[in-house]
Amino acid sequence: MTITTEPSPTFAKQVWIWRDYKIQYTVMGVGQPLVLIHGFGASIGHWRKNIPVLADAGYRVFAVDLLGFGGSDKAAINYSMELWAELLKDFWNAHIQEPTVFIGNSIGALLSLMVITEYPEIAAGGVLINSAGGLSHRPHELNPALRVVMGTFNKLVANPITGKFVFNRIRQKSQIRRTLYQVYGDRNAVTDELVDLLYTPSCDPGAQQVFAAILTAPPGPSPEELLPKLEWPLLVIWGANDPWTPITGAKIYEEARENGKDIKIVSIPGAGHCPHDEVPSVVNAEIVDWLRQK
Repeated sequence: MTITTEPSPTFAKQVWIWRDYKIQYTVMGVGQPLVLIHGFGASIGHWRKNIPVLADAGYRVFAVDLLGFGGSDKAAINYSMELWAELLKDFWNAHIQEPTVFIGNSIGALLSLMVITEYPEIAAGGVLINSAGGLSHRPHELNPALRVVMGTFNKLVANPITGKFVFNRIRQKSQIRRTLYQVYGDRNAVTDELVDLLYTPSCDPGAQQVFAAILTAPPGPSPEELLPKLEWPLLVIWGANDPWTPITGAKIYEEARENGKDIKIVSIPGAGHCPHDEVPSVVNAEIVDWLRQK
């Protein structure tokens, strides 16, 4: 079931019902389909500088708010990478049904890799922008001291009383801005509009419970597990100054390329964790150039 809602200044938001949950999405343009997948805490709006440009370049561009984020329902369920991958596969079956390029940032990038390797029959390629290594840290990835700190933090987040306090601190606009300053190379790209994009969904009923459920969820499959299954071309874009997912993470994609996978890797000097929003003209051009040569 699809319900059209009021259009935003740049693109119309629509609603699709998936397993009785409301999923918000948008679509613009005609041509080969692309699906844009946001990262943790973000939404369709994080692609506002990319959707119109990619549509103008001759593509049918979809962007989806993952369950738990943006304008989609804040469901009280167990979240996982596998759940979101199933959502995207079902979205493809409901709305696209043509070979599709999946494009994601951070967790959305790992999801893109997961979809094109686990469901290769629906894919035509992937674009990974500063890809995360997992939904959460695997214990062996943390040194012992940090493992204790993260374990304590996760307990605080999961507790109904302390979790609300932690969430309310993290979601303050001033804290969101400080966090963005850490991960954007160019502070001028951290606008009031961007802060509001991240803040507004955090006010929805159930947002705190979603935050706790996702932070304490299993990490899901790693890129190292997924890459051997890769059948489609891959464009890997990395903001070189990203402190969250450092560019050293690109090494596994270099190794996969050396093992015969069709992977192009692009480093963007000075950019941080979200180069599609920070330097959209650079990222849009790289994506369009790669799509036309693919």
